[in-house]
Amino acid sequence: MIINLSSQHSLVSNWVGELRDIEIQKDRMRFRRNLERIAEVIGYEISKKLDAVEVAITTPLGTKNTKVLKKQPVLATILRAGLPMHNGLLHYFDKADNAFLSAYRKHHADGSFEISLEYMSCPSLEDRILIISDPMLATGASLVKSIEHLHSAGNIKDIHIACAIGCTPGIELVAKSFPKATIWCGDIDAELTAKGYIYPGLGDAGDLAYGSKMQQ
Repeated sequence: MIINLSSQHSLVSNWVGELRDIEIQKDRMRFRRNLERIAEVIGYEISKKLDAVEVAITTPLGTKNTKVLKKQPVLATILRAGLPMHNGLLHYFDKADNAFLSAYRKHHADGSFEISLEYMSCPSLEDRILIISDPMLATGASLVKSIEHLHSAGNIKDIHIACAIGCTPGIELVAKSFPKATIWCGDIDAELTAKGYIYPGLGDAGDLAYGSKMQQ
C-alpha cells in the first residue's frame, strides 16, 4: 500500500513545501523540525493500523478501560539523513525499541554508485512491527538493502516505511521487493535525475539538516 499524504491538502503539504523552498532551507533547524513534524503525522496514522488491547486505567477517582498498543514497534532509520524523522516517530512511539543503519551511496569516478552498508545496531525483530524512516525515497536501492539486512535480525511481522518525499521508480522497487509493506509519503515526485536524485525533490536532505560532507 502506498499513501501520499499530500494527495489532499493538510499541514503536511505545507511542511513539504517549506522543505523544498530554497530560501527556507537556509534555516537548518526549521528544516529538521519540518521532517520531524511530517514523521509525527505519519506515526499517528500508523498507530491507527497497529493492534491494541483494552486495559483498566486507575484514575484518582476510579477506573476507565482504555485501548493501548498491544506491542511496541521497532523504529529504524538510515544514518544520517533519517535522524530527524526518526526523532519525530520517537516523539510518538516513545517506548519503542530502536535500530540504526549506515547505508550510503559510494560513488565511483564514472558517476555510478553502489550502496555501502557498514553498520547496524538492532534489537531482535522476530515477530515485530518495523517502522523505518528515510526522508528521500529516490532509487530505493539503499532502503531495499537496509530492510534486507534488517531481516537478519528476525522474521519481521509487518513493515511501515516513512519518507518525506518519495519518487515513483523507487517506490515501485520497494513495493516489488516488499509487497506487504506500507509506504507513507509526505509527497511523491515522478522523476529521477541522471544521478539518481529526486526531481524536483529538495536536494540533499542530510546536508540541509546537518551541513555538507566529504563525498566518498
